[in-house]
Amino acid sequence: MMPPFVQALRPHQWVKNLLVVAPLLFTPQGLVYEAASWLMVALAFTSFCCAASSIYLLNDIVDRDEDARHPKKRHRAIASGRLPVGVARLQLLGMLCGAFGFGMLLPATAAGVPFVLWPASYLVLNLAYSFWLKRLVVIDCMCIALGFQLRVQAGAAAIDVHASHWLLLCTFFFSLFLAFCKRYEELSRQAEASGQTRKTMADYTPTFLSMMIGPLAALSILSYSLYTVSPETIATHGSDRLMFTVPIVTYGVFRYLFLVYRRKEGGDPALLLFRDLPLVVSGLGYAGLVFVLLRVVPGAT
Repeated sequence: MMPPFVQALRPHQWVKNLLVVAPLLFTPQGLVYEAASWLMVALAFTSFCCAASSIYLLNDIVDRDEDARHPKKRHRAIASGRLPVGVARLQLLGMLCGAFGFGMLLPATAAGVPFVLWPASYLVLNLAYSFWLKRLVVIDCMCIALGFQLRVQAGAAAIDVHASHWLLLCTFFFSLFLAFCKRYEELSRQAEASGQTRKTMADYTPTFLSMMIGPLAALSILSYSLYTVSPETIATHGSDRLMFTVPIVTYGVFRYLFLVYRRKEGGDPALLLFRDLPLVVSGLGYAGLVFVLLRVVPGAT
Protein backbone atom coordinates (compact mmCIF):
# COMPACT_ATOMS: atom_id res chain seq x y z
CA MET A 1 0.00 0.00 0.00
CA MET A 2 1.22 3.49 -0.85
CA PRO A 3 2.36 5.79 1.97
CA PRO A 4 -0.38 8.29 2.94
CA PHE A 5 1.50 11.31 1.59
CA VAL A 6 1.81 9.60 -1.81
CA GLN A 7 -1.76 8.31 -1.81
CA ALA A 8 -3.05 11.84 -1.19
CA LEU A 9 -1.45 12.99 -4.45
CA ARG A 10 -3.46 10.35 -6.36
CA PRO A 11 -0.63 9.55 -8.79
CA HIS A 12 -2.82 7.08 -10.72
CA GLN A 13 -4.90 10.08 -11.81
CA TRP A 14 -1.89 11.58 -13.58
CA VAL A 15 -2.70 9.37 -16.57
CA LYS A 16 -5.37 11.96 -17.45
CA ASN A 17 -2.62 14.50 -18.01
CA LEU A 18 -1.26 12.42 -20.89
CA LEU A 19 -3.77 14.38 -22.96
CA VAL A 20 -1.10 17.08 -23.18
CA VAL A 21 0.81 14.64 -25.43
CA ALA A 22 -2.08 14.29 -27.91
CA PRO A 23 -1.30 17.43 -29.96
CA LEU A 24 2.28 16.23 -30.46
CA LEU A 25 1.21 12.76 -31.60
CA PHE A 26 -1.22 14.16 -34.14
CA THR A 27 1.06 16.82 -35.62
CA PRO A 28 3.11 16.45 -38.82
CA GLN A 29 5.92 13.92 -38.52
CA GLY A 30 8.77 16.38 -37.98
CA LEU A 31 7.85 17.54 -34.47
CA VAL A 32 7.32 14.07 -33.03
CA TYR A 33 10.98 13.20 -33.68
CA GLU A 34 12.37 16.35 -32.08
CA ALA A 35 13.75 15.87 -28.57
CA ALA A 36 12.95 19.50 -27.76
CA SER A 37 9.25 18.89 -28.45
CA TRP A 38 9.16 15.94 -26.07
CA LEU A 39 10.95 17.97 -23.42
CA MET A 40 8.33 20.72 -23.72
CA VAL A 41 5.51 18.19 -23.46
CA ALA A 42 7.18 16.49 -20.46
CA LEU A 43 7.39 19.84 -18.65
CA ALA A 44 3.75 20.54 -19.45
CA PHE A 45 2.76 17.09 -18.22
CA THR A 46 4.66 17.58 -14.95
CA SER A 47 3.14 21.02 -14.44
CA PHE A 48 -0.39 19.64 -14.82
CA CYS A 49 0.37 16.66 -12.57
CA CYS A 50 1.40 19.09 -9.82
CA ALA A 51 -1.68 21.24 -10.47
CA ALA A 52 -4.01 18.23 -10.39
CA SER A 53 -2.48 16.89 -7.16
CA SER A 54 -2.82 20.29 -5.53
CA ILE A 55 -6.54 20.27 -6.33
CA TYR A 56 -6.93 16.72 -4.99
CA LEU A 57 -5.21 17.76 -1.78
CA LEU A 58 -7.36 20.86 -1.44
CA ASN A 59 -10.58 18.91 -2.03
CA ASP A 60 -9.57 16.22 0.44
CA ILE A 61 -8.73 18.82 3.07
CA VAL A 62 -11.98 20.73 2.63
CA ASP A 63 -14.21 17.65 2.24
CA ARG A 64 -12.55 15.44 4.86
CA ASP A 65 -15.63 15.35 7.11
CA GLU A 66 -18.00 14.43 4.27
CA ASP A 67 -15.50 11.94 2.85
CA ALA A 68 -15.30 10.23 6.24
CA ARG A 69 -18.99 9.27 5.86
CA HIS A 70 -18.56 7.87 2.34
CA PRO A 71 -18.15 4.07 1.99
CA LYS A 72 -15.13 4.42 -0.32
CA LYS A 73 -13.74 7.91 0.25
CA ARG A 74 -13.41 7.33 3.99
CA HIS A 75 -10.29 5.30 3.19
CA ARG A 76 -8.52 8.31 1.70
CA ALA A 77 -5.37 9.41 3.50
CA ILE A 78 -6.76 12.65 4.93
CA ALA A 79 -10.34 11.50 5.62
CA SER A 80 -9.05 8.45 7.50
CA GLY A 81 -6.64 10.56 9.55
CA ARG A 82 -3.53 8.72 8.33
CA LEU A 83 -2.22 11.98 6.84
CA PRO A 84 -2.36 14.98 9.22
CA VAL A 85 -4.05 18.05 7.79
CA GLY A 86 -0.95 20.17 8.50
CA VAL A 87 1.24 17.89 6.40
CA ALA A 88 -1.35 17.90 3.63
CA ARG A 89 -1.31 21.70 3.57
CA LEU A 90 2.47 21.69 3.16
CA GLN A 91 2.11 19.23 0.30
CA LEU A 92 -0.51 21.48 -1.26
CA LEU A 93 1.90 24.42 -1.18
CA GLY A 94 4.66 22.29 -2.70
CA MET A 95 2.44 21.09 -5.53
CA LEU A 96 1.34 24.65 -6.33
CA CYS A 97 4.98 25.73 -6.50
CA GLY A 98 5.68 22.80 -8.80
CA ALA A 99 2.75 23.61 -11.11
CA PHE A 100 3.89 27.19 -11.63
CA GLY A 101 7.60 26.41 -11.49
CA PHE A 102 7.53 23.80 -14.26
CA GLY A 103 5.05 25.92 -16.22
CA MET A 104 7.38 28.90 -16.17
CA LEU A 105 10.18 26.79 -17.65
CA LEU A 106 8.19 26.59 -20.89
CA PRO A 107 8.55 29.45 -23.39
CA ALA A 108 5.67 31.61 -24.48
CA THR A 109 3.96 30.86 -27.79
CA ALA A 110 4.73 32.79 -30.96
CA ALA A 111 1.73 34.96 -30.13
CA GLY A 112 3.33 35.87 -26.81
CA VAL A 113 1.01 33.86 -24.56
CA PRO A 114 2.90 32.48 -21.51
CA PHE A 115 2.40 28.75 -21.04
CA VAL A 116 1.88 29.18 -17.30
CA LEU A 117 -1.56 30.64 -18.07
CA TRP A 118 -2.79 27.12 -18.88
CA PRO A 119 -2.07 25.45 -15.51
CA ALA A 120 -3.25 28.69 -13.87
CA SER A 121 -6.55 28.46 -15.79
CA TYR A 122 -6.87 24.82 -14.78
CA LEU A 123 -6.38 25.75 -11.13
CA VAL A 124 -8.92 28.60 -11.31
CA LEU A 125 -11.49 26.32 -12.96
CA ASN A 126 -11.03 23.66 -10.31
CA LEU A 127 -11.11 26.14 -7.45
CA ALA A 128 -14.44 27.41 -8.79
CA TYR A 129 -15.57 23.79 -9.08
CA SER A 130 -14.48 22.87 -5.56
CA PHE A 131 -16.13 25.80 -3.80
CA TRP A 132 -19.18 26.51 -5.97
CA LEU A 133 -19.72 24.83 -9.33
CA LYS A 134 -19.72 21.24 -8.06
CA ARG A 135 -23.03 22.07 -6.35
CA LEU A 136 -24.71 22.92 -9.68
CA VAL A 137 -26.25 19.97 -11.48
CA VAL A 138 -24.82 19.33 -15.00
CA ILE A 139 -22.43 22.27 -14.59
CA ASP A 140 -20.36 20.09 -12.26
CA CYS A 141 -19.78 17.56 -15.05
CA MET A 142 -19.12 20.25 -17.64
CA CYS A 143 -16.34 21.64 -15.46
CA ILE A 144 -14.65 18.24 -15.53
CA ALA A 145 -14.91 18.17 -19.32
CA LEU A 146 -13.44 21.67 -19.62
CA GLY A 147 -10.52 20.55 -17.48
CA PHE A 148 -9.71 17.88 -20.05
CA GLN A 149 -9.94 20.41 -22.86
CA LEU A 150 -7.49 22.67 -21.07
CA ARG A 151 -4.99 19.80 -21.01
CA VAL A 152 -5.20 19.35 -24.78
CA GLN A 153 -4.86 23.08 -25.42
CA ALA A 154 -1.92 23.24 -23.02
CA GLY A 155 -0.21 20.44 -24.92
CA ALA A 156 -0.65 22.37 -28.15
CA ALA A 157 0.68 25.55 -26.53
CA ALA A 158 3.73 23.69 -25.18
CA ILE A 159 4.90 22.89 -28.73
CA ASP A 160 3.29 26.03 -30.22
CA VAL A 161 0.92 24.30 -32.65
CA HIS A 162 -2.76 24.73 -33.41
CA ALA A 163 -5.13 22.35 -31.61
CA SER A 164 -7.65 20.85 -34.03
CA HIS A 165 -11.21 22.01 -33.38
CA TRP A 166 -12.45 18.48 -33.98
CA LEU A 167 -9.95 17.10 -31.46
CA LEU A 168 -11.14 19.62 -28.88
CA LEU A 169 -14.77 18.71 -29.53
CA CYS A 170 -14.00 15.00 -29.26
CA THR A 171 -12.16 15.59 -25.99
CA PHE A 172 -15.06 17.62 -24.60
CA PHE A 173 -17.76 15.09 -25.48
CA PHE A 174 -15.76 12.07 -24.32
CA SER A 175 -14.72 13.65 -21.02
CA LEU A 176 -18.33 14.76 -20.42
CA PHE A 177 -19.37 11.18 -21.12
CA LEU A 178 -16.89 9.96 -18.48
CA ALA A 179 -18.10 12.57 -15.99
CA PHE A 180 -21.74 11.48 -16.25
CA CYS A 181 -20.66 7.83 -16.04
CA LYS A 182 -18.88 8.73 -12.80
CA ARG A 183 -22.09 10.27 -11.44
CA TYR A 184 -24.02 7.16 -12.47
CA GLU A 185 -21.60 4.93 -10.56
CA GLU A 186 -21.80 7.22 -7.52
CA LEU A 187 -25.59 7.15 -7.63
CA SER A 188 -25.71 3.37 -7.96
CA ARG A 189 -23.63 3.06 -4.78
CA GLN A 190 -25.44 5.84 -2.91
CA ALA A 191 -27.46 3.36 -0.88
CA GLU A 192 -24.25 2.06 0.67
CA ALA A 193 -23.44 5.48 2.12
CA SER A 194 -24.71 6.56 5.52
CA GLY A 195 -25.60 9.95 4.03
CA GLN A 196 -25.36 11.95 0.85
CA THR A 197 -21.90 13.24 0.19
CA ARG A 198 -22.66 15.63 -2.68
CA LYS A 199 -25.74 17.86 -2.75
CA THR A 200 -26.13 17.66 -6.53
CA MET A 201 -26.57 13.87 -6.30
CA ALA A 202 -30.12 14.53 -5.10
CA ASP A 203 -30.88 16.02 -8.54
CA TYR A 204 -29.48 13.08 -10.51
CA THR A 205 -31.49 9.94 -11.26
CA PRO A 206 -30.45 6.81 -13.17
CA THR A 207 -32.89 7.65 -15.96
CA PHE A 208 -31.66 11.23 -16.30
CA LEU A 209 -28.01 10.17 -16.31
CA SER A 210 -28.69 7.46 -18.89
CA MET A 211 -30.30 10.11 -21.11
CA MET A 212 -27.02 12.05 -20.91
CA ILE A 213 -24.64 9.12 -21.21
CA GLY A 214 -26.14 7.55 -24.35
CA PRO A 215 -26.03 10.65 -26.60
CA LEU A 216 -22.58 11.62 -25.31
CA ALA A 217 -21.24 8.17 -26.18
CA ALA A 218 -22.57 8.65 -29.72
CA LEU A 219 -21.20 12.20 -29.93
CA SER A 220 -17.77 11.02 -28.76
CA ILE A 221 -17.57 8.41 -31.51
CA LEU A 222 -19.06 10.74 -34.13
CA SER A 223 -16.80 13.70 -33.37
CA TYR A 224 -13.71 11.48 -33.42
CA SER A 225 -14.83 9.89 -36.68
CA LEU A 226 -15.35 13.31 -38.26
CA TYR A 227 -11.94 14.40 -36.98
CA THR A 228 -10.24 11.50 -38.76
CA VAL A 229 -11.74 12.44 -42.14
CA SER A 230 -11.80 16.22 -41.79
CA PRO A 231 -9.95 18.24 -44.48
CA GLU A 232 -7.71 19.68 -41.76
CA THR A 233 -6.62 16.21 -40.59
CA ILE A 234 -6.11 14.95 -44.14
CA ALA A 235 -4.02 18.02 -44.97
CA THR A 236 -1.90 17.49 -41.85
CA HIS A 237 -1.22 13.79 -42.36
CA GLY A 238 -1.55 13.50 -46.11
CA SER A 239 -4.38 10.94 -46.02
CA ASP A 240 -7.52 9.87 -44.21
CA ARG A 241 -5.86 6.72 -42.83
CA LEU A 242 -6.76 7.66 -39.25
CA MET A 243 -10.30 6.54 -40.02
CA PHE A 244 -9.08 2.95 -39.54
CA THR A 245 -8.76 3.66 -35.81
CA VAL A 246 -12.49 4.38 -35.47
CA PRO A 247 -13.45 0.72 -34.73
CA ILE A 248 -11.04 0.60 -31.79
CA VAL A 249 -12.40 3.87 -30.38
CA THR A 250 -15.95 2.60 -30.84
CA TYR A 251 -15.12 -0.62 -28.99
CA GLY A 252 -13.49 1.35 -26.16
CA VAL A 253 -16.61 3.47 -25.67
CA PHE A 254 -18.92 0.46 -25.78
CA ARG A 255 -16.68 -1.48 -23.40
CA TYR A 256 -16.85 1.42 -20.96
CA LEU A 257 -20.65 1.45 -21.21
CA PHE A 258 -20.64 -2.26 -20.42
CA LEU A 259 -18.52 -1.67 -17.33
CA VAL A 260 -20.80 1.16 -16.17
CA TYR A 261 -24.14 -0.61 -16.65
CA ARG A 262 -23.25 -4.27 -16.11
CA ARG A 263 -20.32 -4.15 -13.72
CA LYS A 264 -21.36 -0.99 -11.83
CA GLU A 265 -17.92 0.47 -12.46
CA GLY A 266 -16.89 3.77 -14.01
CA GLY A 267 -16.38 5.84 -10.88
CA ASP A 268 -12.66 6.14 -11.54
CA PRO A 269 -11.73 6.03 -15.25
CA ALA A 270 -8.01 6.26 -14.47
CA LEU A 271 -8.15 3.01 -12.49
CA LEU A 272 -10.20 1.23 -15.13
CA LEU A 273 -7.61 2.08 -17.77
CA PHE A 274 -5.12 -0.01 -15.80
CA ARG A 275 -7.41 -2.65 -14.31
CA ASP A 276 -9.74 -3.72 -17.14
CA LEU A 277 -7.75 -5.90 -19.55
CA PRO A 278 -9.95 -5.30 -22.65
CA LEU A 279 -9.62 -1.53 -22.13
CA VAL A 280 -5.86 -1.84 -21.66
CA VAL A 281 -5.52 -3.93 -24.83
CA SER A 282 -7.72 -1.58 -26.86
CA GLY A 283 -5.79 1.45 -25.60
CA LEU A 284 -2.44 -0.07 -26.49
CA GLY A 285 -3.84 -1.26 -29.81
CA TYR A 286 -5.10 2.22 -30.59
CA ALA A 287 -1.74 3.84 -29.77
CA GLY A 288 0.11 1.25 -31.82
CA LEU A 289 -2.20 1.61 -34.81
CA VAL A 290 -1.93 5.41 -34.75
CA PHE A 291 1.86 5.12 -34.75
CA VAL A 292 1.84 2.67 -37.66
CA LEU A 293 -0.64 4.67 -39.73
CA LEU A 294 1.00 8.05 -39.20
CA ARG A 295 4.70 7.20 -38.82
CA VAL A 296 5.32 3.88 -40.58
CA VAL A 297 2.91 3.52 -43.50
CA PRO A 298 4.46 5.00 -46.68
CA GLY A 299 3.08 8.40 -47.57
CA ALA A 300 2.71 9.64 -43.97
CA THR A 301 3.81 13.23 -43.66
